[in-house]
Amino acid sequence: MRNRNILPLLLAALVVVAVLVFGGQGVLGQLTEGTTTAPATGAAASASASPAQSRPAQAAPAPAQKNPSGLPAIRESQLPAEGRRILALIRAGGPYRYSQDDQAFGNFEGILPRRDRGYYREYTVPTPGESDRGARRIVAGADGDKYYTGDHYESFSFITEGS
Repeated sequence: MRNRNILPLLLAALVVVAVLVFGGQGVLGQLTEGTTTAPATGAAASASASPAQSRPAQAAPAPAQKNPSGLPAIRESQLPAEGRRILALIRAGGPYRYSQDDQAFGNFEGILPRRDRGYYREYTVPTPGESDRGARRIVAGADGDKYYTGDHYESFSFITEGS
C-alpha cells in the first residue's frame, strides 16, 4: 500500500529531472564565467545530440520588442561583446562587477521616456583598457525595455533582441 503512494511521486520527480536535463537551455546552458555560448546547429548539433535532443526545437519565436522611446535602435548582436555579456547577466539576475550596477537610474537627462523613479536600472558595460567604469552603460526598464549608451548618457539607442 505504501509503495503505491510513492510511485506517483517518483514519476513526477523523474519528469522534473527530464525537463531540467533535456528541456530548454535556460541560464545554466548559456552562461559560463560571464560568457555566452550559442547552441550547436546543423551537422554538428545532429552528430553530438542524444536521440531525445535531436528532435527539432518547438520554441516559440520571441515577440518583437516595441520601441517606446522613438530613439534609434541597435540590435543586441551589434553591441560590443561586453554589452552582450552584461545583457546575459541582467537576464540571469547578476552577479554584477560594480556596486553601482543594478541601481536606480534617474533619467535626469530626460532622453529616455519619462517614468516613475525606480523604473530604470543601470549597468556598467566594461571598456577594455579603462581603469575606471568607463562611459558605456545599459539602462533597463521594468517592462523589459533596454537602452545602450556609449557616451555616458549623452545619447541612447533602444536595444532590440535578435541578430
